[in-house]
Amino acid sequence: MSAPSQTLALTLRNIKKRFGNTDTIHGIDLDIAEGEFVVFVGPSGCGKSTLLRMIAGLETVTAGVITINDIDVTFASPSARKVAMVFQSYALYPHMTVLENLTFGMRMRGVAKDTIASKVKMAVDMLRLQPYLGRKPGALSGGQCQRVAIGRALVQEPDVFLFDEPLSNLDAELRLKTRIEIAALHKRLGKTMIYVTHDQVEATLMRRAGYECRVMPVETESYEDNPPTLLDFIKRDHRWCNATCSISALWA
Repeated sequence: MSAPSQTLALTLRNIKKRFGNTDTIHGIDLDIAEGEFVVFVGPSGCGKSTLLRMIAGLETVTAGVITINDIDVTFASPSARKVAMVFQSYALYPHMTVLENLTFGMRMRGVAKDTIASKVKMAVDMLRLQPYLGRKPGALSGGQCQRVAIGRALVQEPDVFLFDEPLSNLDAELRLKTRIEIAALHKRLGKTMIYVTHDQVEATLMRRAGYECRVMPVETESYEDNPPTLLDFIKRDHRWCNATCSISALWA
């Protein structure tokens, strides 16, 4: 099934994944429109993070086709996909300052200094990171580390942002604040974003954060007895979704 009738930022066609002799992803078809915010919600092990990692190029696809902006990136390297991923663990370099973390990737690619300065200023101003530029991650709170991780994704100017349970390590108050910041970031940038969470409450609140997004819940009576599939995203309560997607069985 397709996203609303718009330019497509991302398409998945019959995506399959096998680990050893085990088929874990059995064929996924999904369209995501340019500028759309999509939330995958489901319990640990349902395959949502594996799917995100395949989109990012961090996990190889066994079969199927991934396109980003009509370009086949199925077997392209992560750096060739114009995506940026924000991890649950922040994945910051502990021996580098905030400024060094923000600029490292660009410096390694040989980006011009004035371009680096311009991109960093944009991210720092947007995420209010100025007071922390000289600090290392060990001197930051969890919320501050997550903002740095988002800033590092922001300076890459990707076509698609990928968030893999970015709020899981934060307390309730910081989750609320960061959720609002991500919503504001989406409004301001208008970029395509895919957000993964295991928390149905969080997924619901993402829709209430002030913008429209597509939420796809996984519903199972017992995860261990009945492993979830991405088909469950579109079952039963369609009030969760303002669009649908046709997805084949997926579980890990």
